[in-house]
Amino acid sequence: MKGDSDMAFSIDELTKKVKDVADMAVNQTKDAAELVKINVAIAGEQKEIDKNYRVIGEWFVNEHAGEIPEAIQSAVDAVNASKAKIAELEASKPVREEPVQEAEEAPAGKKCPICGAESDSKFCPHCGAPMGE
Repeated sequence: MKGDSDMAFSIDELTKKVKDVADMAVNQTKDAAELVKINVAIAGEQKEIDKNYRVIGEWFVNEHAGEIPEAIQSAVDAVNASKAKIAELEASKPVREEPVQEAEEAPAGKKCPICGAESDSKFCPHCGAPMGE
């Protein structure tokens, strides 16, 4: 009879250990899911920060074009070089041979100093450069 009691105790102990391991796995899965959720939220907020810094930077460069501080002049130069390269790449695109139906002519706006597109907006809709005054 003592053998039956030891066996029952061992099965009960084993069942408890299996349940503990399963509970731990469930908790770790919940923790991992929560961590992913938080990391996605952090990435979304970082994207918002980056977007807003870009708006601030574009506004600053546009408003203070002649008086850029030396500390950021190299970054502004790099942005302008990238915009010029984009304009160059856009100009090198093959021309479509099929006729493109033109929309109604909009009144001419300011001419972009980088790519030459015309627009009334503050930034060029074609290459993103500041349109100037």
